[in-house]
Amino acid sequence: MRKLKTSRQPEILDAALAIADERGLDALSMRAVAERVGVTPMALYGYFRNKDELLDGLVGRLLTELAPAEPGGTWQERLASVAWATRRVAREHPSVFPLLLFRSSVTPDGVRVVDAIYQALLEAGVPEAEVPRIERLVSTFVLGFAVSEVNGRFSSASNESRARRGGQDASAHRRLAGHLTVDDWDAEFAADLDDLMRIIRPV
Repeated sequence: MRKLKTSRQPEILDAALAIADERGLDALSMRAVAERVGVTPMALYGYFRNKDELLDGLVGRLLTELAPAEPGGTWQERLASVAWATRRVAREHPSVFPLLLFRSSVTPDGVRVVDAIYQALLEAGVPEAEVPRIERLVSTFVLGFAVSEVNGRFSSASNESRARRGGQDASAHRRLAGHLTVDDWDAEFAADLDDLMRIIRPV
C-alpha cells in the first residue's frame, strides 16, 4: 500500500470542513475539496485514498476539539469539559457532527478523548470492570443530546406535533403541556450533567 503524504492534510481537512459547513455533507466530494485547496483531484488522492478516508479524517479533526486542553481539575470538571466541548462542536458543525455517531473513531485523537474519560471515571472511584460501560453511558448521553439539539428534535414545535398526531393516545402530552417548552437548553444540559455525575459516583 502506497504511503500517503501528510504535509497538507490539515489544510485539506479544514477545506473539507468548510465545504460541509457551508453546503452540507452531500456537497462534499474529492473534486470540491481539490478545487477549494487549489490542486487537481488526482493530487488530492496523494493525501487521502478515497472519500471514506477523507470522512475519517474529518472525524479526527472534530475529535481534536473535544479532549480537555489541560490535564488538571477534578474528574467532574474534566468530564464536563469534554461534554460542553462536544455540544459546542455539534453547534458549530451540525452537518459533519453526526459522523461521530456513524464512523469509527479509533484514531489517535479518538483514543485521547476516550482515555480522558476513562481517567476521570477511574478517579471518580468507578471499578475498573465498569469503566468501559460507564464511558459508553456518558458518551451516548452527550452525543445524543448534541445531535438531538442541532437536528431540532427538542423543539417545542416537535412536541406539539407529537401531541396533535397522538390524538386521544397523547393524554400525557396534554397533561404536561405547560412543561414541554424549554427556555434555556444550557441550563437543562448542565442539570443533566449534574444528574449523570451523581449516577457515576456510587457505581
